[in-house]
Amino acid sequence: MLSFSDAERSPLSIRATALVFVDPASKALQTRMEQLASAPIPLLIRGETGTGKELLARALHRGSERPGLFVGVNCAALSREHAAAELFGHAPGAATGGRAGRAGWYGSANGGTLYLDEIADLPRALQSQLLLALQTGEVQRSGQTRSTPVDVRLIAASSIDLQRAVNAGRFDAKLYEYLCDGLLHLPALRQRPADILPLAEYFLAMHAQRLALPMPALADSAEARLQAYAWPGNTRELENAIHFALLVNGGGLIEADDISLPTE
Repeated sequence: MLSFSDAERSPLSIRATALVFVDPASKALQTRMEQLASAPIPLLIRGETGTGKELLARALHRGSERPGLFVGVNCAALSREHAAAELFGHAPGAATGGRAGRAGWYGSANGGTLYLDEIADLPRALQSQLLLALQTGEVQRSGQTRSTPVDVRLIAASSIDLQRAVNAGRFDAKLYEYLCDGLLHLPALRQRPADILPLAEYFLAMHAQRLALPMPALADSAEARLQAYAWPGNTRELENAIHFALLVNGGGLIEADDISLPTE
């Protein structure tokens, strides 16, 4: 039976360890992770939506033993008008409505890891600025004439093929080349079928403990249903299905009928 200490019961801390490496495909990824975790190069995680790219990035940050923070940024959520100031910071008075200066997300990750999710959504002009910051170890904040030294390890992630984005003129070719030495492919769940049941058991234990329910078991019929499904939504869809099954069942033996999946 899986259990979590009191210090690990928050959803964030539990999910931060929700990675399993049972299938040969995921074991190969684990080997690649171990090789790159402490390497002094930026990393690029390529994987479908819902595969757990941020979880992988957090694991890489822990493995790097960098003392600073893990700072996660969704590039699609950056303001188009103020994206440079949000990412790289600004001098006092340089940003609209802001008297105080800000270090920006990049500066907040000083000594740690900056995770840029869906890096293809980063405005094209900022892609070149990001490459310069990575190459020089310095950033120039909005409204500032001097560059500021910043020690940041970048982990970027994308659910789309960045080479195709480069070919279409949507992504900086030099930045893509710079990231490729640290490329990690996170397989879709359907490509690592031996991970499905260990992950399902993990999510059962996680949500049962959060809901103060007895730890349930999966009936053979439930296991067969989980293994037969293609999981287009990947790990995120699996967690949602397990959570729903637990709520419906209440902590007893989970049967196939408890697992709600789209009709294929």
